[in-house]
Amino acid sequence: MTNQESYRKFAATAPDMPLFMQPWYLDAVCQGGVWDAVLVEKGGRIVAALPFFLKKKFFWRYVAMPQLCKFLGPYLMPECRNLNDENRLYEALLEQMPKDLAAFEQDTNYALTNWLPFFWRGFRQSTRYSYTLALDQPEETLFNNISKAYRKKIRTAGEQLRVRSDLPLSELLRLIGLSFARQGLSLPFSPEFFQRLYAALSSHNCCQLFFATDPETGSVHSAAMLVWDSQSAYYLASGDDPDLRNSGSALLLKWEAIRYAKNTLEVPVFDFEGSMIRAIEMGRRDFGAQQQPYFRLQREWSWLWRVGKFMRQR
Repeated sequence: MTNQESYRKFAATAPDMPLFMQPWYLDAVCQGGVWDAVLVEKGGRIVAALPFFLKKKFFWRYVAMPQLCKFLGPYLMPECRNLNDENRLYEALLEQMPKDLAAFEQDTNYALTNWLPFFWRGFRQSTRYSYTLALDQPEETLFNNISKAYRKKIRTAGEQLRVRSDLPLSELLRLIGLSFARQGLSLPFSPEFFQRLYAALSSHNCCQLFFATDPETGSVHSAAMLVWDSQSAYYLASGDDPDLRNSGSALLLKWEAIRYAKNTLEVPVFDFEGSMIRAIEMGRRDFGAQQQPYFRLQREWSWLWRVGKFMRQR
């Protein structure tokens, strides 16, 4: 049995395996390379795993993050989430990683707070932030914790627009493309990639689309995709029509997604998938969300790779 096959079986028994680390999710997003995993057993059962996305450029093999994959990183069974086991198991996982890597860069899930075993092996770490909202509060409290300006825009948008979920994925993809074009950027993934991910999410019943439309003209102002696991709902992707952004439609969809996560999904956390960009970060805080730190772990073994990375960043 290959490591990937063992990981598939392990993931089916892991009680709180995050969505982005599920084997079927990796199947959908790991394009342009292959995903694999290293595993550690204790008493004849797997207790730790580290999935990774392996890519190749010229003669280099390296670990990178797949598109639309918020995090990976090690997963430990709940009984092993203590300092002694963490140090031992992370070391054992790293010992099994491919020996011919040129570089490694991976964002880790929130559960990893102890990166010392990676530091001891020459990795460096940078802290990044997502923004999450605890949903164990009354809906009225959640709404009142939103900034006054945002509340006003949500109410106005709610009076003028209709939120629906029966439009095709192509509408969301179109609006995402318009949002990137407004910033002078091209779409970072292909339509085929996005459709493949949506099909995987839909087949596992963990995806909902939202559209804010004008009931009179039928124009679509904003669209968003919400995905989830048993622990959180994630605001994975969204887009807006640049000519209609002032309607407050984007804020309305976020609020409706929060309500859906709380009342329909009944998950404990709404994850905005925050950003390090100042303006986006402020928008998350204006919804009452709290910072959630996570780590980006990196290491380069190839000096040519390091030089090339340095030159690209200049």
